[in-house]
Amino acid sequence: MSAIELSVSDWLGLLSHVKKWLANLLRAGPKRKADSKQALRNVVRAVRRTEVYVRHLRENGQKAIDTEEELSSLWTELSFSLEDLGLGVLAKRCRIKGQYWADPSRFDQEFLDKAGVKLSEIEKIARLTLNQLND
Repeated sequence: MSAIELSVSDWLGLLSHVKKWLANLLRAGPKRKADSKQALRNVVRAVRRTEVYVRHLRENGQKAIDTEEELSSLWTELSFSLEDLGLGVLAKRCRIKGQYWADPSRFDQEFLDKAGVKLSEIEKIARLTLNQLND
């Protein structure tokens, strides 16, 4: 697994976003908190599902369009849930993942690197937010 390749200013911006979101969430009711936890856990599940498929590609070299369609839908649905909860930074990354799995040829590697959509980066953001929510 490669290291996270975000700049210090990227991380500060992300942490600022999480801090504002958490401040708003503290005023929210129990249902909103539970929905937020579930959405963040679903992001980690999507990362795992995607990692399994990437491993399949690496070991077998055969694409499975049905799996890519499922991943596209999964990441897109996550982006909707996260957007509804006010987690715009993470929602945008999930939206890009959904678009990527629908048609990888739409994106060049430079864009993907700058967009911060590596699975490890997305999981780190979700876990950081979830940990802050649990504190």
